Amino acid sequence: MDTNTLDGGFADPVMQSQTAFRAVMDGLANPGTVQDLALGLVPPSSLSPELAAIALTLCDHDTTLWLDRDLATDAVLGWLRFHTSAPITSERAQAQFALTRDPTMTLADFDQGTDLYPDRSTTVALAIQSVSGGQALSLTGPGIDGSITIAPHGLPADFLTQWAENGAQFPRGVDLLLVADGQLIGLPRTTRIKKA
Repeated sequence: MDTNTLDGGFADPVMQSQTAFRAVMDGLANPGTVQDLALGLVPPSSLSPELAAIALTLCDHDTTLWLDRDLATDAVLGWLRFHTSAPITSERAQAQFALTRDPTMTLADFDQGTDLYPDRSTTVALAIQSVSGGQALSLTGPGIDGSITIAPHGLPADFLTQWAENGAQFPRGVDLLLVADGQLIGLPRTTRIKKA
């Protein structure tokens, strides 16, 4: 087995997975707040440390994972299989979790859940260029006191349209994790977003 497949995971799996899990949960409970996700991971080069942390924390042999084309290299697939045992799917609509760096991705392509089981939708983790420096967006909704402004850089060009369509399906729809530079912003489907 390639030793690169074995390397680069959590040095302290219990503590680091708890830290990453808390960042994800706090991010989704408090939309728009920046959470720390810098855990010193060194995954294969095309997989960002933030996406790796999410996969190691949330994925196991029972959770189906989808990767975009640029991430689905032999090195990344081998690393994820070794560290998570998660089954990899090529079908977006079958994924419980999705990892992507693709700014042209479409949220509607993923599993939206059902009215009876909205929790079965895909959680999408999108690696962006930065959690700041982009277009200012105003967020309102559950978990937000009044409103909060974020400015993530590297979102899809039609993100606001996609997000409005996602929210219109409530209780169905995907939840989104934006990651960059050791940081995470959670956007649950209940969050309303418009230009600031």
